[in-house]
Amino acid sequence: MTLLLIGAGSQVYREYLLASVAAVHDVHLLAERAPAWESAYLAGHTVLDTTDVAAMAAVARQSAVEGVLTWDDTRVVQTAALAARLGLPGSTPEAALTCRDKRATRAALDAAGVPQARSVPVASLPQARAAADRIGYPVVLKPRALNASAGVVLVASADRLPAGFRLARGATAPGAVEVAPGDVLVEEYLDGPEISVDAAWTRGRMTPGFVARKECGFAPCFEEVGHLVDGFDPLQDDADVLEVVARAHAAVGFGTGWTHTELRLTAEGPKVVEINARIGGDRIPDLGRLALGTDAALAAARLACGAELPDLRPGPRRVAGVRFRYPEADCLARAVRVDTVALPPEVTEALAIALPGQELRLPPHGAVAGRYGLVTAVAESAQECRAALEKGAEAVRLEVLRPLGPPRGRHG
Repeated sequence: MTLLLIGAGSQVYREYLLASVAAVHDVHLLAERAPAWESAYLAGHTVLDTTDVAAMAAVARQSAVEGVLTWDDTRVVQTAALAARLGLPGSTPEAALTCRDKRATRAALDAAGVPQARSVPVASLPQARAAADRIGYPVVLKPRALNASAGVVLVASADRLPAGFRLARGATAPGAVEVAPGDVLVEEYLDGPEISVDAAWTRGRMTPGFVARKECGFAPCFEEVGHLVDGFDPLQDDADVLEVVARAHAAVGFGTGWTHTELRLTAEGPKVVEINARIGGDRIPDLGRLALGTDAALAAARLACGAELPDLRPGPRRVAGVRFRYPEADCLARAVRVDTVALPPEVTEALAIALPGQELRLPPHGAVAGRYGLVTAVAESAQECRAALEKGAEAVRLEVLRPLGPPRGRHG
């Protein structure tokens, strides 16, 4: 029996997921380019337009397919539609689209009374001004259907609104087709720590996987510069957090699959930032595995195939974290060197991400693609883990070919 995987993603961020799934399932990749690093894990592949559900269904019907899975945010809707067409387990396409479309998410949560930020959809700067005046500064502007914090910006005052609106409205993501570009959400700023909850869902019943604490940088943008999964963190079993997550999924109609929900811990309690109908990104699932022994990829694959969910109760608890490395300023990379001798023993991985000659830009003109390296570490306490990440990050060094000026046509 075969598991169809829609898109494999980046090797740096997704290879460990594919390796885990391929150890148990025969994986057939549907993607828009021929496989490269993915080949070692595949039983087969087909190159096609992954927005074409009918074409993917035609491929699926050529073999005995037991499930359909993606961890690509831009393909969760198509994957859900494919599963429905084939009569396989998964989220409904409507629920996947409601998660993907942040405007629809807000409307569904508002109708159900789920705690979240006040939000107003706008299509023009005058509308944005009126919404911000009504909500009150500071406000957050965000594109309607992007991920990885692309185009999300904090606007502290009215004089900064035009630049923030241009940034949010101009942000794009390759492959995003479900929602027409241009719409922007003007939202209440939620103060407090930001977390994410990865969880499995079986016919509307939640099995929590792990909670990660997010580290943001490059204000007023919300670039995710690191994450920490602490196996001893009371948040792993926090009843208030889990109740809000459960209510949010009931509101959007999500029933079966794996999701990644982002929340802020405000003074009024946890509030939903967004729901992603797929496994978390940024190496967060790897941290869940290292800290708690929870294999999100394998669990998601089993759910997609209609199999019994594996036991997600944590094993020995530890603390795992990831830290991403950015240049001091926009530049072209010459090379990235990892001084393995300088790495502390708690570091499990230190990787060069940037290639020679790659353009690296900091937010707001760049985001994830501006990273040149990453470090992961595992320790017995959060303090030890953060110290190891700090020391390990210093061992991943960027050699700059030359600095870069502002991108053409962009001014803040």
